[in-house]
Amino acid sequence: MKIVVCVKQVPDSEAKVSAAGDKISWGEAPLVINPFDEYAVEGALLQKEVGGGTVTAICLGPEAGKDALKHALAMGADDAILISDPALGTLDTQGAAHILAAAVKKIGGVDMLLFGRQTLDDGSGLTAAQTARVLGWSMLGFVGHIQVEAGNVQATRVIEEGRQTAKAPLPVVMSIVQSIGEPRYPSFMGIRRASKATIPVWTLTELGIGAPTHYVSRLELITPPSREVTCDIVTGDTAEAIAATLADKLLAEKVL
Repeated sequence: MKIVVCVKQVPDSEAKVSAAGDKISWGEAPLVINPFDEYAVEGALLQKEVGGGTVTAICLGPEAGKDALKHALAMGADDAILISDPALGTLDTQGAAHILAAAVKKIGGVDMLLFGRQTLDDGSGLTAAQTARVLGWSMLGFVGHIQVEAGNVQATRVIEEGRQTAKAPLPVVMSIVQSIGEPRYPSFMGIRRASKATIPVWTLTELGIGAPTHYVSRLELITPPSREVTCDIVTGDTAEAIAATLADKLLAEKVL
């Protein structure tokens, strides 16, 4: 079985977010593999242990994305691919889905495409379903357990109402949740192997597609309009006098 896992490089969850004008800044926060994607890698490795095959990690982003891929390699992924191109600007989920689908087609023979349930930076959780739509594959979301038998996947979905069993034919796209199991720590040998790994970089030309310019989005921080609030303190010699003054003011303002 050939399994592909999509991972992303995101700012550390402890990062402090600040606003500079209409832009959001993560400051100098270190970049790490998206924590939700670690569960997707764990799910892929569990399937490899049960049924054999290979696990390939792919990342769409700048050169720094290789660090996230090396983390996946250190966990036990067999190989990794970075998709990066100067023509790519800020992509929304649809743009990313078209590029990831092209990468999956180039790899060829993929049985499973796994995603984390969402990313830590934008958290939309849409890319998995959109990629499935581009590929024309079945989509199973919020999967906490996977069982493959006779060319089909039986998945336990963890939803608000409880747990649901769903079945789909291979190939399939799945988003993985924490119930799949705690992600394994990279072993010492895995870390050494990952540090020496040569990660190929695929450009849009190698994928045979152009830059999806009509999918570009921009995130802006909008400051709500300011509002002036005045405070009028009601005083009086007795509680009855204060209450009477307050009632007159409320009647005058047509509150009562």
